Amino acid sequence: MEWIEGIREAINYIEKNITEELTIEKIAERAFVSPFYFQKGFAMLCGFTVGEYVRQRRLTLAGSEIVSTDGKIIDIALKYGYNSPDSFTKAFTRFHGVTPTAVRKDGAMIKSFAPLKIKFTLEGGYLMNYKIIEKDSFTVIGASRLFKYDTAKTEIPQFWTEHYQTGKGRIVCGMYGVCLDGSAGPDEFEYLIADNYDPSTAVPDGFVTKTIPKHTWAVFACRGAMPKALQDVNQKIYSEWLPNCKEYKIAADYNVEMYTNIDEYPKGNQDENYYSEIWIPVKKK
Repeated sequence: MEWIEGIREAINYIEKNITEELTIEKIAERAFVSPFYFQKGFAMLCGFTVGEYVRQRRLTLAGSEIVSTDGKIIDIALKYGYNSPDSFTKAFTRFHGVTPTAVRKDGAMIKSFAPLKIKFTLEGGYLMNYKIIEKDSFTVIGASRLFKYDTAKTEIPQFWTEHYQTGKGRIVCGMYGVCLDGSAGPDEFEYLIADNYDPSTAVPDGFVTKTIPKHTWAVFACRGAMPKALQDVNQKIYSEWLPNCKEYKIAADYNVEMYTNIDEYPKGNQDENYYSEIWIPVKKK
């Protein structure tokens, strides 16, 4: 199944089962890709996470039912996955700007978040520099932390800032940003600020080692000030390269960003020529 078709099937599954218990594993199964890469690709394509999409669709439908039916608010709350009136009221108010009671009694206006529709458009016409390489397994040493998919976009940069402010950058300078998925659970993933590991040296307290298995990698070149250059290429990978790639598909739950030494550039990682890479494990279709 192609990438865009898989996203469409996953969205259809969410909409058909919006009042049921939805797990990222079941959603990602419809796209024939891992939960990690489905959530990463979904956020790149749509601009919000899977969790945010589900919550906003449920609150939209709940608001519609409060307006158009006489159903009890507690019953509507339970229907859309909220176990208490308080949690439903808080979420409803954050989304709609008014309480469920105000909608029912005073006719207050509510918001609508429409379901996603995947359309094919004529885009592209630019160059993407990438290569396919075979790389043996390698081991990295790094500072590790678990992140929720819904908050990782803001929390990972904070993790990097904390890493350097606490002096850990003197031990691991941060050649790589490594995402690992598999054992962390469906709602979170492990992220490492990492360097290549020298097995002749001891692992300092507060650091871990991880071995990245042998893989075929699609390596994408990024040139320009961070983080925009990296974000732009990431966007193109999921919106253009994957939908149009006939030879390869994602092979494993790893994602590596490689950063060159900022001392080699006049403006560091804000230099217009700063070079970085995105590595995605792939296999033949």
